Amino acid sequence: MKRCLTFLLFALLLCAGGLRAQNLERYQRGEYLKRNDTIPYRILWPENFDPKKKYPLLFVLHGRGESGSDNEKQLTHGAKLFLREDVRKKFPAIVIFPQCSQNSYWANVNITTNNKGKRSFSFQEGGKPTGAMKGLLGLVKQFAHKPYVSKKEIYVGGLSMGGMGTYELLRRKRRTFAAAFAICGGDNTRNIERYKHVPLWIFHGAKDDIVDPAYSIAIADRLKALGAEVKFTLYPQANHNSWDPAFAEPGLLSWLFSHKKP
Repeated sequence: MKRCLTFLLFALLLCAGGLRAQNLERYQRGEYLKRNDTIPYRILWPENFDPKKKYPLLFVLHGRGESGSDNEKQLTHGAKLFLREDVRKKFPAIVIFPQCSQNSYWANVNITTNNKGKRSFSFQEGGKPTGAMKGLLGLVKQFAHKPYVSKKEIYVGGLSMGGMGTYELLRRKRRTFAAAFAICGGDNTRNIERYKHVPLWIFHGAKDDIVDPAYSIAIADRLKALGAEVKFTLYPQANHNSWDPAFAEPGLLSWLFSHKKP
């Protein structure tokens, strides 16, 4: 009897794992190529996609741990949210998860580690984009010009390295995005003036020992001082994985997609 129950449980786990993998395969594979700029991406089309209609477009930028070239790992965090049937019905959007290579970084930042393993981030003011950012800029431009994309409803969000990349993308494409979210990221506060007009929801874990929450606090405070539209959520018990409660926020997508460029 015990063997039967064990086998049944094992079979159910295999089935559940297979279903999860199958669901993620609903994100179709693509690749942006232009000269030396290459970005693999996964794209989720709205249900009953009609190329004659116009849809919102969202880019989601992953963290450092999901870098690579397999065109899979970038779906680790957040991708399942957009597969939920209620989300697909309420927010019929095109969702793109690009992937940063291992030898590049979304944002222009210098990272140092002290003898205790503590990381420090020095975010650059201006500067040339990284190879990954150059590819991302090309990918954004390519899709922004598609006839089925609503140019007033283009959004971006990201976590950790992707949160840093979100801020950089906003300042480099300041007229493109209707709203954005950034989870446990950071930026040079001297860059904030360039994206102050973009509504932002910023998230961070108060116990984050990888990316100091002080980075997000400084950005939120500066945006508030500039009179910008900004929401800031600090999770008291969360460490670096503040993307878990952030993606579980019931109002995140309603807030994001409620914004349209004038």
